Amino acid sequence: MTRSLVPATIEAPAGPHGRLPFGFAPRFFVFLLLGLVWLVPAWWSPRLIVALFVWDLIALAAWLYDLCRLPAPRQLEARRVWTAPLLLARPCLVGIELRSPSAIRAVLVDQTPVSVRDEPPALVVTLLAGETGSRQYEIRPAERGDVGFGNLFLRYRTSFGFAERWAVAALAQTVLVLPDLVEAKDQALYLIRSRQIEMEKRRRKQRGLGREFESLRDYREGDDLRDVYWPATARRHQLTTRAFEAERSQMVWIVVDAGRLLRSRVLDPARPVALSKLDYAVNAALSLAQVASQTGDRVGLVAYGRAIQQSVASGRGPLQIRSFVDSLAQVREEALEANHSLAARTLLQKQKRRALVVWITDFAETPATPDVIESAIQISRRHLVLFAAVSQPDLAILANTIPQDENEMFRHTAAVEIAQRRDLLLRDLRRNGILAMELPPTGLTSSIVNQYLEIKDRSLL
Repeated sequence: MTRSLVPATIEAPAGPHGRLPFGFAPRFFVFLLLGLVWLVPAWWSPRLIVALFVWDLIALAAWLYDLCRLPAPRQLEARRVWTAPLLLARPCLVGIELRSPSAIRAVLVDQTPVSVRDEPPALVVTLLAGETGSRQYEIRPAERGDVGFGNLFLRYRTSFGFAERWAVAALAQTVLVLPDLVEAKDQALYLIRSRQIEMEKRRRKQRGLGREFESLRDYREGDDLRDVYWPATARRHQLTTRAFEAERSQMVWIVVDAGRLLRSRVLDPARPVALSKLDYAVNAALSLAQVASQTGDRVGLVAYGRAIQQSVASGRGPLQIRSFVDSLAQVREEALEANHSLAARTLLQKQKRRALVVWITDFAETPATPDVIESAIQISRRHLVLFAAVSQPDLAILANTIPQDENEMFRHTAAVEIAQRRDLLLRDLRRNGILAMELPPTGLTSSIVNQYLEIKDRSLL
């Protein structure tokens, strides 16, 4: 049974924080400062200095009285409540609840990782006796995978405001930041619907989708005569043609490169945070998995760096998509070049029958042929390979910019040479029967899903 996408609520009683878990509140010091007024009459009558010490004793007594009114830290109960799954680059609200047996005013500081929030939140809550108060704060995860939230620190006082206690609640927990499920779902639904409309417009001019028999229908102008079903035509005395649909239960493998070339960050004005190429690749892989599963195909995953990071056996349905979500959330960028030949061997061992292999990667500009190119050619001897190289937008802008000085000219020349080299490598892949594309990170999802639907439409697999 799979666990919920929403992190579990965690609760714990508070405990004292520090060796002396109590102190003086600001109002106590204000009261002490007011006692300095006695220094004015004491200038003429030194005996009145005694009144100053009496004033200080009254302040200490009031502080002690207020401290005794404060509930002990262990009488407080705290909870961290999650309202939704944690999605990459999506805002999410986190709730903090506190229960106290007596009336207090508390400042709550939740220990959050820097990957979800720049500064820990400081929440102020006022409680009546026996009441549970709650506050929320917003986070925006910038990294996928497991992130650790720490303890909840409390500083609380009564309405009298002379004394305060310090406490800590053990709410430390590890939560999972998932890929952007909202974008993946929206992209998948939009692309499928757009594709259905487009294919419906072309239905009168093209043969049926795929070569898997669906039904019989009346002949329409533009239908291929080879699809006319003559026995039914003879019975009905009307031309009847066979309609086909895209083949189902085909195999689709998604291979995601997590090596150093996918670490670079891409600035997108539509996003509040800069995502890495790998983040875009993960979102594209999840969208493709959803589309492939909805069309009836079986989909599997291999994500790799120097070693295989994640592997999901082929399957379909909601449980398969959930496995994809959990596995893709744990795919991490690596600082070294990925082992492409290992990924190719792993895939060839897992998949013997012909399948569609969607390889999301990038390649270095080296004089020799990159390993990923050779590995893709090796896989293409048995499978249909869709090779998606994630481009660097800065490089494309530099190659298309007219240089204004000598330094810009050198950078422009280098960018043009790199672009030409990449184009030659992609052409070499196409000559070997591989569907090779160079795609910008922001258009990766739509281009890959559209290409997959085109492959299904043309029955290339």
